[in-house]
Amino acid sequence: MENENISYRRTLKNRKRVVVKVGSSSLLHAETKELDYRRIDHLARELTDIKNAGRDVILVSSGATAVGRGVMHVDKEIMKADGPITVKQACAAVGQARLMMIYQKFFEQYNQITAQVLMTKNTVTDPLSKYHLFNTFTELLKLGVIPIVNENDSIATYEYSVGDNDNLSAIVSSLMGADLLILLSDVAGLYTDDPRENKKAKFIEYVDRIDDELMKMGKEDTGSDVGTGGMSSKLTAARVATSSGCDMIITDSSDLHVLEKIMDGENVGTLFRQNKDDGFDLIEHLIESEV
Repeated sequence: MENENISYRRTLKNRKRVVVKVGSSSLLHAETKELDYRRIDHLARELTDIKNAGRDVILVSSGATAVGRGVMHVDKEIMKADGPITVKQACAAVGQARLMMIYQKFFEQYNQITAQVLMTKNTVTDPLSKYHLFNTFTELLKLGVIPIVNENDSIATYEYSVGDNDNLSAIVSSLMGADLLILLSDVAGLYTDDPRENKKAKFIEYVDRIDDELMKMGKEDTGSDVGTGGMSSKLTAARVATSSGCDMIITDSSDLHVLEKIMDGENVGTLFRQNKDDGFDLIEHLIESEV
């Protein structure tokens, strides 16, 4: 008899609004931290195919600050958490423009139009801004566009920041009523412990409910010097997404064919099953949290 995980995954092919988040480490060569154009091309093709199958697609993309750092040859030591925020903002401003230019060129090869949407925490917590943001997304999707979303890092300081793009992708999923969120990461999914440190850590394929015990499995460290979100932020994102009625998958981005495998219902990554909470309020969550 089929287990619950396998049978539920078969329903993912019916999802109609998909948000995909790609982290900085998934866009760059590991050795040089320069953009990996082959992977960006593959990502554009996979997302266009998902959209061409009749689904709405939204891409949440990290990478702007890392790209800007590379363009301007900024020492990576300056980019650490305690480094000057103005340097990071400058790198983000330069990198965001270049990253969007590259995305547009690759998506154009597949006859797909993209749009840039930049957000801060205030964009969602302010009711009027949230209303206009929703309308913008809705119109773009109606026109067949794939919005490419990032936090507006060139102006976002701590008090205005969403925190990282794991959280941002969950916020976008909640705001837009997405029914599937895919986090492309440098890890295969959720383990009982950090597999890089504990070889006995066990892989978790399926989570039907997120509780406090599960949240303790999160690790703050990203394992990368170009990203900002560790497993802790991914579990926070899972809580937001599933409470909003959206399934979420964390999976390894080393082979981007994983996207079509997910949409075909194959057993890859860790699946967090949606558990809609009618009392969940996105604005209230953002105001109360310190992300």
